[in-house]
Amino acid sequence: MGWSLTDLLMLAGGAFLAGLVDAVVGGGGLISVPTLFAVFPNAAPPLLFGTNKMAGIWGTASAAVRYSRGVELRWALVLPATVAAFVFSFCGAYAVTHVPADVLRKVLPFVLVAVAIYTLRKKDFGTVHAPVKGGAGVTLMAIAVGGVIGFYDGFFGPGAGSFLVFLFVRLFGQDFVNASASSKIVNVATNLAALLLFGMSGHVLWLVGAGMAIMNVVGSLVGSRLALKHGVGFVRRMFLGVLAVLIVKTGYDAFLRG
Repeated sequence: MGWSLTDLLMLAGGAFLAGLVDAVVGGGGLISVPTLFAVFPNAAPPLLFGTNKMAGIWGTASAAVRYSRGVELRWALVLPATVAAFVFSFCGAYAVTHVPADVLRKVLPFVLVAVAIYTLRKKDFGTVHAPVKGGAGVTLMAIAVGGVIGFYDGFFGPGAGSFLVFLFVRLFGQDFVNASASSKIVNVATNLAALLLFGMSGHVLWLVGAGMAIMNVVGSLVGSRLALKHGVGFVRRMFLGVLAVLIVKTGYDAFLRG
């Protein structure tokens, strides 16, 4: 297939911005997926979703590495969530080929509004790092978080990274920077599982995904550096900004789009 210079610039710019936003608070798919649909309007959606996973996983992985050097990760919490996320993301990606996601599509905007209201009302939400103590209960909760968000990311996907950030703050007492770091590890697992399924079924434009992956990595390195440099206040503001865009986008898709 032939691409114009405009197409190449759109793919490169979209991948860079997606990597930057995703590294800070998640939600990079809000940028990269519409970019792919704009450049390849006649392509089958699963092909573009698979290509997006191919591009995004490298940026997410590079952000995870960058965060791990600047934040002390709690592996006793992150690892169980990551394993559960991988297994259930694969299940979700398989399920979406058999079960329509229409109900989830209509519920999602309301869930996002609730998350935004909660974050706005609690002014100190995510600004204090006071992690909960470990134990069997915390481990089971981490597995549940990884499983639920993993399945969601494989089955539907929009805002999965942002949901992870919110839950790591709300349930495990992390601040926004530490929660972003933890969520990146889990997100690598969800992306990998979905990419494996899409790849095995032939739903990946490998060359396009590889090119976008390079720019996605550059964007993710910039985003993770900004988050570590400017701290929780910066991440909190971007988190609320991404939630606002998610609410508008998912609301339009659910109720206004023909």
